[in-house]
Amino acid sequence: MDGFARRRAKKEQQIIAAAKKLFMAYGVQKVAITEIAQEARVSQVTIYNYFKNKHRLVYEVILAMMEESAQMFVDIVYSDQAFPEKMKQMMAYKIEISQKINEEFYHYMMKEYVKPGGQLETFMQEKIMKHWHVLLAEGRAYGYIDPTISDEAILFYFEMMRDCVRQQEVYQKILPLTEDITKLFFYGLIGKSRDEGNTTS
Repeated sequence: MDGFARRRAKKEQQIIAAAKKLFMAYGVQKVAITEIAQEARVSQVTIYNYFKNKHRLVYEVILAMMEESAQMFVDIVYSDQAFPEKMKQMMAYKIEISQKINEEFYHYMMKEYVKPGGQLETFMQEKIMKHWHVLLAEGRAYGYIDPTISDEAILFYFEMMRDCVRQQEVYQKILPLTEDITKLFFYGLIGKSRDEGNTTS
């Protein structure tokens, strides 16, 4: 990559970071290109030259967030932490994001994600699913996952949840329930096991 390309890439990331900060705080509709330009310390012309329009910029912000989320997931999967700690860290990350994101931006993001055959969904499938197999194998090997439950069944369960969230009437209601749903996903109805720190007797 030559000097010009490096400068352009750096400026693009600068704009994406500024737009993400504003979208997370205020949503998409309430944030103008002029505000993004001011936050990124670039001209409006530069933003339009790089991203053509606001919709494309929003898409690139969402893609960057998904890449960040995917990398976080991979880092956790291959870390030296014990399986329960990995689960806790994933849960904490998901809850933290849900508490920070503007609701209107979340709905906008979900509309992009659920488009049939959309690049965002394909990206996440390619980046995430193969690593889930690694994590499930670890959990099963150390006795944290019921060995009688197959990967196919678990991944089918993931797909059912994903297909449910694709429905507009669902994703419009799910954000305030993220913490509870995440706990249900990781711990089920029974709650934490004794290995997870449930020491009451």
